[in-house]
Amino acid sequence: PRSVLVVIHTPALEVLLIERADAPGFWQSVTGSKDHESESFEATAVREVHEETGLDARAAGHLLTDWGLENVYEIYPQWRHRYAPGVVHNTEHVFGLCIPHAVAVTLNPREHRDQIWLPWIDAVDRCFSPSNAEAISWLPRLFARAAVDQAR
Repeated sequence: PRSVLVVIHTPALEVLLIERADAPGFWQSVTGSKDHESESFEATAVREVHEETGLDARAAGHLLTDWGLENVYEIYPQWRHRYAPGVVHNTEHVFGLCIPHAVAVTLNPREHRDQIWLPWIDAVDRCFSPSNAEAISWLPRLFARAAVDQAR
């Protein structure tokens, strides 16, 4: 499987975390798998952001950035039933989505039960997934780089 991780944040580096409905206490950024192999990672990111939060990643004032990072991790045993027999690893492509300010989002109740905006350093500590926490820890450097590139 190939998926995306989208760290939604503000210019002040506040990060949106959402709590999984099927695992209370498990906080994460937006994640999701490609619908089909030919779907681009960017299209997957845009779709998953909308499905999980109701946000339009392409809206005016929103900046979706491919961070050029990929994580390969072992799929947690409780979620392996979603994949073909014997599949135990996932490759996750990382994006950032900067929106102008923290907003309440519209959660899909089948997937998520709560939301919180936290300063990036606190969001690192709240994430259950090590790859998600690591991606958020890159936020100050990657957001600064994206802002410089956007200004060019």
